[in-house]
Amino acid sequence: KKAPSKGEMCKKIKASDDEAKAFRASLAKLGDVYVNDAFGTAHRGHSSMVGMQGKMPCCAGLLVGKELSAFQMVLDPEQVQRPLTAIVGGAKIADKVLVIENLIDKADKLILCGGMAYTFMKTCFGMEIGKSLFDKNGAELAPKLMEKAKAKGVEIVLPVDWACGQDFKNEQEIKMVTKEEGIPEGWEGMDCGPKSMELFRETVMSSKTVVWNGPAGVFEFDNFSKGTKALLEAVAELTQKGGRGIIGGGDSATAAAKWNMEDKVHFVSTGGGASLELLEGKVLPGIAALDD
Repeated sequence: KKAPSKGEMCKKIKASDDEAKAFRASLAKLGDVYVNDAFGTAHRGHSSMVGMQGKMPCCAGLLVGKELSAFQMVLDPEQVQRPLTAIVGGAKIADKVLVIENLIDKADKLILCGGMAYTFMKTCFGMEIGKSLFDKNGAELAPKLMEKAKAKGVEIVLPVDWACGQDFKNEQEIKMVTKEEGIPEGWEGMDCGPKSMELFRETVMSSKTVVWNGPAGVFEFDNFSKGTKALLEAVAELTQKGGRGIIGGGDSATAAAKWNMEDKVHFVSTGGGASLELLEGKVLPGIAALDD
């Protein structure tokens, strides 16, 4: 048989139902018990995640067990210690709308920061945001999310000042602005400012449980990493005082690793997409496939 070309080898090929069935059968011959300890891929319905269901006993590994226990402290009404504050950052509202909606149902306070905050400030408060990130799809969602939070009695905490730059880079002139001033034309918000950091810290320290997903700014640039670091330090301080500080995977976990603070908080998740889907209230296929 002719060997596949380089192009064919790189091409994504979807297996037929019969091929997938044969692959799962071949996997089932490799053991007597299936242990899933890959939380980071538990949100995917791949054969290696769900294919052993019904073929052998299926159980969670130690890491998956720790992950689920940590998120139960946030999502299970009987286990959560209140007040519960959720922190949601990142670039776009549209990417996190399901997370925000679900956490409005769960949390007492909700800190919204990072790139998505500019869309909230412009749409809901008429603030000028210069050339800061603006999520057109999220602009339609922002007022509805604010209304839902108000109806549920959930306090929304947004930044009140920002560190701005004229270019997307680390070394440059930094302008500090308040929400009253707005962000001038030609400038973009790249981090929250000192007043926001203190506001966020006070909110975190008034809580007993905090769950955090998404950075407060462009933390990859040291000059614009102060907001994310301050949030991380607040969550760590809460944890040291007996509270529960749980950090979702992805960029938030990267930030914890950047400042060597993974062991200073209650738990840091290893799953980016998986933790996000849990916070959205979804059932993860890889978990649903395990025996009760």
